[in-house]
Parts: sequence; structure tokens; C-alpha cells
Amino acid sequence: MPGMDTDHDTTQRTAFSDGPLRPAPRSACVVVIHGESLGRRADIGDAPIVVGRAPESDLSIPHRSVSREHCRIWRDGNAYRIRDLGATNGTRVNDCRIQGDAALADGDQITLGECILKFISQDSVEAQYHEEIYQLATHDALTELYNRRHFTEMADKEIARAIRHARPLALCILDVDLFKPVNDRYGHNSGDEVLRRIGALVRQHARGEDLPARIGGEEFALLLPECDLVAATAFAERLREAVAAAAFAPGGEPRRITVSIGIAALGFGRDSRSTLMAAADAALYRAKSEGRNRVYVDS
Repeated sequence: MPGMDTDHDTTQRTAFSDGPLRPAPRSACVVVIHGESLGRRADIGDAPIVVGRAPESDLSIPHRSVSREHCRIWRDGNAYRIRDLGATNGTRVNDCRIQGDAALADGDQITLGECILKFISQDSVEAQYHEEIYQLATHDALTELYNRRHFTEMADKEIARAIRHARPLALCILDVDLFKPVNDRYGHNSGDEVLRRIGALVRQHARGEDLPARIGGEEFALLLPECDLVAATAFAERLREAVAAAAFAPGGEPRRITVSIGIAALGFGRDSRSTLMAAADAALYRAKSEGRNRVYVDS
């Protein structure tokens, strides 16, 4: 994969973000209410969104009746509009096939092949309700990071986008060192508090465009778009040092907690989520076997 301006990106990553869960202005959205990808949604902010079968679509619906780029939806002042993108099965709003583009109103149903979406405006009471359901469905309740299911869906999309545009992307997998003795000695409530604190540190260090997730009991993942191995390693070292320096007191007893991190970058032989995660997992295993509390980079 092409490299990046390392100095620029490393400098950029030193500024911590507020994390992915900070409250944001509510936006309109479309939600799949029938067919493939049931329950999946996409927010409609300042940038238009594309709905289609392609993995890099803003809302990807992998069903044969949906064209790769089926329709585009965007905000037009205080209104929202939709345009068919030449889809084989066309785009229908409230069962009427649209020609060119059309206005959308709260509650409108959008039919793409055999799938149906619902448009929910930002002023709708239902939008707040759906936001709460969406948070429950996509986030880990303990750490407030993304859950494994949502991470895998978003990672597939980001990997497809990086490959399509020949952009760098890296994956970090983080595991808490010697976590079982913490649970055994202090109990699961104390263990949960350790995970919650580490989740907060992961969220604090992640940029807004990163994908931080809890993917297992004491295992976390961070997908880093637009990030090469040099910048990813610098990021991982800062996060490792932050965890090692943090004050933990499970069961009221001060205890040093550390993490090991494995890193892999998108490239030849690592061009899918499964191969990228396998490479990062192998690097994590090396970090553990070489003494823990360290970062190891897949080569």
C-alpha cells in the first residue's frame, strides 16, 4: 500500500480526540426495515450518502436485487432529497418509482429491489428512540466502545474503501496482560472496572475516524484508516504507555496493569478483515511471548 507523510500523520495523531461517543447534533437517517441488513442505518449529515451493494457504500446492502450504487441521499437546506443512480431495479419512494430526484419526508419508505428503508428526519421523535436502540445494538455496554459485530461490519467497509483508493490502513489488537489473576483475586466487578478504565483510555487516544472496539473479554481492536505502520506504531506505544502509567486499584489494592499490542497493515496477503486480523493476532502473540507490555509489528 502507498505510504503516508509520516511526520505529518504522526504529529496529527498526538492530538487526542474526544472519542466516538461524545454527543453530536442529531441527524436524519435511513434504516433498513425489511430484507438484507435489517436494522442497519446510515446518518445523513453534511455529506451525501450512497446506498448500494458495494462494500464501500455508506449504507451497504449486500443483496443481489440492490445495485452496487443504487441511490444517493443528501440534505438540501432544511430538506432532504434522493436520486436514483441508474439502478437496475430502480428506486421507489412510497411505492412510486422516482425519475431523477425526489423530496423525502419523515416516515417515507424507500424500496431498493427486495429491501425497504425508512427515512427518519432529525426532528422526528422516532429519531431519538432509534438513536438509543442503535447505541445499544452497536456498542459494548461496559466500555462504550463499538462491539465486535459493528466493528466487523465497519472494518469491511473501511478495508474496501482503502483498497479501492489505494490508501494506507492499520489494525491494532490489544490484550490486557495477566487479566485472569485480576478477576480471580479481586472478583469480576473489579475486573470490569479495569476494562472500563482501559476502554476510556482507548477512546481518549482514538481519532474521530478510528474504529475502537471491544472484540472479546479483555481484547480490544482499533482500526486506523489513513495510517501506515510508522504512525500506527507510534500511536500504539503512546496508548501502551498511558495504560502502564494509569493508576488502577482493583479491590482497593494498587496494581500495575499493562497491555500488549499487535499491529498489522493492509497489504499483499493482508487484504481482507480476516487476513488482517490474523496478522495482528500473530503480532500480539509475539508481544505476549516476548515479555508482555510491549508493541509488536507484523512484518
